[in-house]
Amino acid sequence: MGLKKRNKISAEFNMSAMTDIIFLLLIFFMLTSRVVNVKPFELPESDVKTVAPASLVLSVTRDGVFELNNEPVESDQLESSVQTAIEEADNKEALTLTIVAEVGTPFDNVTRLMRIAAQNDIKAILATQPTS
Repeated sequence: MGLKKRNKISAEFNMSAMTDIIFLLLIFFMLTSRVVNVKPFELPESDVKTVAPASLVLSVTRDGVFELNNEPVESDQLESSVQTAIEEADNKEALTLTIVAEVGTPFDNVTRLMRIAAQNDIKAILATQPTS
């Protein structure tokens, strides 16, 4: 009597398809993420590790020079420029105003920028550099 051997099913998992998917996802997220363009000046230090998406970047130097998304803005036209940028945005609910204030900037300028964000009902965050 001839008995047949049972075919054993292999319990191995092929990882090559998984690594392909991971690389595709990595490329997708790298291409769709937004990079914050911050001028190279000294920022206040903080030990907070929170990273937030930046839709609008509003920078101010200690000399009182304002820039909205790396474009100079006059002090008296600041509010109207921010409102125009908000109106042109695609997703108004997810807007975040990143305030980039150089070390030594008068606090009145920073509170003015926060007030503009509050008047327009958008989130405002203060850009910092990690403590060393």
